[in-house]
Amino acid sequence: MIATAGEALAGARDGASFAVGGFGLSGIPNVLIQALYDSGVTGVSVVSNNCGVDGGGLGLLLAARRIARVTASYIGDNKEFARQYLAGELEVELTPQGSLAERLRAGGAGIPAFYTPAGVGTPIADGGLPLRHAPDGSVALASPPKEVRDFDGVPYVLERAITTDYALVRAAKGDRYGNLVFAKAARNFNPLAAMAGRITIAEVEELTDLDPDEVHLPGVFVQRVVPLTREQAADKAIERRTITP
Repeated sequence: MIATAGEALAGARDGASFAVGGFGLSGIPNVLIQALYDSGVTGVSVVSNNCGVDGGGLGLLLAARRIARVTASYIGDNKEFARQYLAGELEVELTPQGSLAERLRAGGAGIPAFYTPAGVGTPIADGGLPLRHAPDGSVALASPPKEVRDFDGVPYVLERAITTDYALVRAAKGDRYGNLVFAKAARNFNPLAAMAGRITIAEVEELTDLDPDEVHLPGVFVQRVVPLTREQAADKAIERRTITP
C-alpha cells in the first residue's frame, strides 16, 4: 500500500508505456492520471479504450503533448485527440474493441498472440491503416499487413498480445494484497488493463477486507495500491448528462 498517487508513480520515466482502465470517463483512474500529469513525464505510449475527453482523463496529457502514441478502439468526441492524429502530431493504432480487450488479457495471461475473425478483409488485417499522418494530411506511416490463416475454412487474423511498463486502474474496493472489486460499468477495461501492466497501480475508493468470492481481479496482478480520500473517491466526472423531458 502506498499513501499517495505521486509516490506510486515516482519511478515512471519519459517514454514509458501505460495501460489505462476506463471507458470514456467511466471508471478512469483520474487521481493517477493527474499524478502522472503532475510528474512531468512525457513521450509516453498509452493503451486505452479511448483517450479521455477534452480537458478530462487522458485528455489532460494529450493537451499537454505528453503522449506520443495511442493504441485505442476509437477516438470518440475528443477533438484534440482527432486534431493531433490528423495533423501528424500523434501516432495512433486503432484496433477493434474486442481485439483490444483480448490483446490486454492475453498479455496478462502470458499468451503472445491469438487468432480472431475481427478485422479480416479490412485494413486491420491487410495493412494500410494510417498510424501517423503527414502535416498535409497524407499517410506518413501505415500499418503493415498481418498474418491471416484459415481454420475450418474461416479466415482469422493474428493479433499480438499487449504488455506495458505500467497499468493504471481504478477500483471501488481493494485490500492491502491488491485484490480488487469494480463497480458496475467501471468493470470495463480496468481488469484487462491491470493484467497487462508489469507494474500495476490501483487507486481504490475503499480499502477494506474482501471476501474471496467477491474479488473481480486477484492481487497477483497488482503491485501498488493507493487508497483514495473521501473527496477523491467522490470526484467522478460525467461525460454526458441526460435528463428526461
